Amino acid sequence: MGLTKKKRVVKEVQQLIMITIGAIIAAVGLELFLVPNDILDGGIIGLSIITAELTGLNMSLFLIIFNIPFLYIGYKRIGTKFTLHTLYGVIVLSIFTSYLHHFEPFTDDLFLATVVGAVILGAGVGLVIRTGGALDGTEIIAILVSKKRPVSVGQFVMIVNVFIFVLAALLVFSWETAMYSIITYFIAYKMIDIVVEGMEELKSVTIISDQPEEIANSLIQELGRGITYIHGEGVYSNEPKKIIYTIVSRIELSSLRTIAQEIDPKALIAIENVADVSGSNFRKSSAH
Repeated sequence: MGLTKKKRVVKEVQQLIMITIGAIIAAVGLELFLVPNDILDGGIIGLSIITAELTGLNMSLFLIIFNIPFLYIGYKRIGTKFTLHTLYGVIVLSIFTSYLHHFEPFTDDLFLATVVGAVILGAGVGLVIRTGGALDGTEIIAILVSKKRPVSVGQFVMIVNVFIFVLAALLVFSWETAMYSIITYFIAYKMIDIVVEGMEELKSVTIISDQPEEIANSLIQELGRGITYIHGEGVYSNEPKKIIYTIVSRIELSSLRTIAQEIDPKALIAIENVADVSGSNFRKSSAH
């Protein structure tokens, strides 16, 4: 029991460290690239930038104020741990945006600031999300709305961000800046996906064949991947079938197809994308 509690404490400390690193990285992207060049991100960060420009106050103040209602909703509807992680991440982000605000930006080239700033911001936000928190309260609302309405999280966030970019163009910045901000949003969004889901594309493969043992043995020898049999039954024949299930990288997929089809040209091979894999003895790198 004591060991389990110690592991939980160590894991929590590790998570807080990763959230801290992620929030600092996001702050660098904002204050040393995007904000000095009047380029927005979406969500609460975007609203904070607009409000700071209108009031002359520091953006870091509004990062906390605007997130408070969403944190309360997250606490009520999602859970305490997620909310506390998000609150901690927002506080760290606020502190470091305030600190870095006094530094000179790395570049005043709009294109470079947009691309590099978005990549850095997306990497930081993605690291926080992967760890179990968030830096933007609109994501909390998006999760809740998507559960009750036929709108995905991504669609809801996009709608909110389009409104923010239009608002920025009308009240504070130019339409050119708004268009650069849209580019920033898309790059950051893709970077978040890469950090959260991983850069390597994994595929889950299901193979239905009359020669499952031979195919499975060849796959183990050639690819070094673990294989699982799923026991099924043919609908027409009522005969039991061993269905092969495995996970491979995109690079290994061609070899898998070749092996399966050489042994059984009639084998049915179904392939699906996998966002991430953990547990068991799976290694993302090739085992051979």
